[in-house]
Amino acid sequence: MNEPRTASPLHRPDGDPVRVLVVDDEPDVTDVLAGAMTGEGWQVRTAADGAGALAAARDFRPDAVVLDRMLPDLNGLEVLRALRREEPGVCVLFLTARDAVEDRIAGITAGGDDYVTKPYSLEEVLARLRGLLRRAGMTADPGTNRLTVGDLTMDEEAREVRRGETAIDLSRTEFELLRFLMRNPRRVLSKAQILDRVWAYDFGGRAHIVELYISYLRKKIDAGRAPMIHTVRGVGYVLKPEAP
Repeated sequence: MNEPRTASPLHRPDGDPVRVLVVDDEPDVTDVLAGAMTGEGWQVRTAADGAGALAAARDFRPDAVVLDRMLPDLNGLEVLRALRREEPGVCVLFLTARDAVEDRIAGITAGGDDYVTKPYSLEEVLARLRGLLRRAGMTADPGTNRLTVGDLTMDEEAREVRRGETAIDLSRTEFELLRFLMRNPRRVLSKAQILDRVWAYDFGGRAHIVELYISYLRKKIDAGRAPMIHTVRGVGYVLKPEAP
């Protein structure tokens, strides 16, 4: 039986885990993000306002900050400028509902490294953070950015998927959905969990989008082969290889 191999987490040059500070005044947002980042092997702190963010940054010394533009005390841009004065090299990813072009320009001009608008895909946020952290010198053990379940393999870095010797072309959303399934092999995942992880945390509960993309994946992953994507009626979906 082939056991899944997951990617080694990014870490600091000294080998310590990456540190990320999440700043948002909505507890649901910080809880979801912190949970996802902890799953990446990162150390996470959260703050609900600008003053708390600056205090946490001084104590925690984060490598990256996920920062809301609209906070109850300080403007996100003010927080960014203060962070830059104390930690010039910290990576800053804005995460906000303000999606106008001028807001994006203001965030980047003020020194933000990237800008993601709500609603968002958790996988996109994590992918953007990984990119920022790698450019900042964070590393992973070589050759470990690969997931394997049965004869299905995924190279996360190259974004390549193979079933046996056959390359499988996936859209961005199909890739993120399959990655979530492959990171949780033999575990039944509900439609709500999949929506939270692959789409936006507040996507609206439209479970039919999960059913649609599962059908897309089945046509590409399972077509003409022993099925790996299984429906657990009334619960959700599970990815598991054929029993030997």
